[in-house]
Amino acid sequence: MWQVLFDELKSQGFVILAVATDQAEPARPWIDAAKPSYPCLIDRDHHVADLYGLVNVPQAVWIDEQGRIVRPPETAGSTDGFRGMDRKTFTLSEAIIAERERIKSLYLDAVRDWVAQGANSQHVLSPQAAQARVKAADPAIGRAHALFRLGQHLLREGQADEAAQRFAQAIELHPDSWNVWRQTAQKDARGLAAGPAFWARVDALGPRPYYQPIDMAGV
Repeated sequence: MWQVLFDELKSQGFVILAVATDQAEPARPWIDAAKPSYPCLIDRDHHVADLYGLVNVPQAVWIDEQGRIVRPPETAGSTDGFRGMDRKTFTLSEAIIAERERIKSLYLDAVRDWVAQGANSQHVLSPQAAQARVKAADPAIGRAHALFRLGQHLLREGQADEAAQRFAQAIELHPDSWNVWRQTAQKDARGLAAGPAFWARVDALGPRPYYQPIDMAGV
């Protein structure tokens, strides 16, 4: 959907910068298959996640022409509908599918409105409102990202056991980050961390969301 949106809006100065929080090897086939014409980066050490407070994918940050964040990190049109999946048939009810499409369309229409209206868009937040949505810096989370990067370095140096210890510490310090957890989780044939361990972790959320609902009119 992002390529379609980019093709539609690029003549108006709209740019998508996609960042994969993954290793190059598993991320590259997905990028190559999608053949996007907008820039795609691979952030193996999660510098972007650290700087912007990203904890899952897909999340998006809206940045205007002056470099100001007009919408801080938020879920980019996804919902928790997948949690209602029949895990034997991997199917969703028509009602869940319809709600997923409604939220996705709402989010994309909000982007279109922003591109067309600029600072006058109803979806653009004031500096004060945008700042209010950003969590204060947490020393534990900062340490988690540092440990994660150390683990990545150790892994590249062939010190897998030491790397695993650092990753485990990072997950413990920052349990809300699915991006951190995903790096060491077991992957399926598609390269996705979507096996039993993933579902066990999702179920452990209880009433808490996997994707934080978008704070936007209509949601």
